[in-house]
Amino acid sequence: MTVRTRRAPAATRVVAPVRFTAPYRTGREQELLAQVLASPMWHGDGVHTRTAEALLRERLGGGSVHLTPSCTHALELAAVLLDLGPGDEVVCPSFTFTSTATAIAIRGATPVFVDVRPDTLNLDVDAVADALTERTRAVFVVHYGGVAADVERLRALCDARGLALVEDNAHGLGGAWRGRPLGSFGTFATQSFHDTKNVTSGEGGALVVNDPALRARAEVVREKGTDRSRFLRGEVDKYTWQDQGSSYLPSELQAAVLVAQLEAFDEIQARRHRVWDRYAAELAPWAAAHGVQQMVVPDGAEHPAHLYYLLMPSAADQAGIIHHLGTQEVSAVFHYQPLDSSPGGRRLGRTPRPCTVTADVAARLVRLPLHAGLTTPEVDRVVSAVTAYRPVA
Repeated sequence: MTVRTRRAPAATRVVAPVRFTAPYRTGREQELLAQVLASPMWHGDGVHTRTAEALLRERLGGGSVHLTPSCTHALELAAVLLDLGPGDEVVCPSFTFTSTATAIAIRGATPVFVDVRPDTLNLDVDAVADALTERTRAVFVVHYGGVAADVERLRALCDARGLALVEDNAHGLGGAWRGRPLGSFGTFATQSFHDTKNVTSGEGGALVVNDPALRARAEVVREKGTDRSRFLRGEVDKYTWQDQGSSYLPSELQAAVLVAQLEAFDEIQARRHRVWDRYAAELAPWAAAHGVQQMVVPDGAEHPAHLYYLLMPSAADQAGIIHHLGTQEVSAVFHYQPLDSSPGGRRLGRTPRPCTVTADVAARLVRLPLHAGLTTPEVDRVVSAVTAYRPVA
């Protein structure tokens, strides 16, 4: 008798999705976390905080560095140090994350939204100059994608008017303008270590104080308005309330993870640049043929490969390519939506002129996967999927 068996169906091949972002594990994080957990000090400003601040100081041009729980906290700390309040205005881009504006508004000051340039998507300096009034106290500038804004013109404009310049350098660690690190041009600069950033502690940030006259006060405001840091250095026998302040310290657990990341900074950057460079080179023929604008990096700017974006020909193509890439298990996303036309921006801010470039690029910009863990086959998949897309006629 012949016995027939049913053939099992062929296994369906499962293709792992290409993640848009992912934190890179250096291999040292658990070791340093174990050191903290085995120690009696888990709160902030311990040995790992000091190590991380020293490593950052080396990369940021020598300003004093103060770790914070997030870049948002660092921006708020800068606003406190500027004594912003009701009646004050601060010029900032409409094309940015909400924290740039909320740090101003939370003090009762008014964010004044201006447009960006169509090439780098950074602040249009002429628009900034037009927006200045007798109530302007500062300019908050973002280095979008880690590509330097026109910081020399902005610095000159602010100096001529007696204004503070604050660099929101959330994207820019490792970037430079004419050899000078981003984060070293402003009165203050802020950094982000959110897990979407090149180096991360999950959440986290830092305030960089480049004006020596403001460093002592920054230390007090960061430590709940007290002179506790001086007490810990043995400079006073007791500490007490000195000034405005809040709790702007991250724990040693966060700092330990950040140290591991900063120690591997060059490796992380090399991995990210390999991905960025492939996108720039291999997508160029397709982009030129289909009216797609690639990232622009001006001469003199060194970018940190924080992100890679495409400006699609139309809003329909933004949605179209995101959907198309999704069908190929490739994650791609849009970015900032205009703050000037948002409910919060209309209620809490002021917009002297329509931010038409911001509205246009927000509707067309698409970011591609970029992180240090991307493999060569994954980048191959992204390039293949992108170049298979045909824009809407």
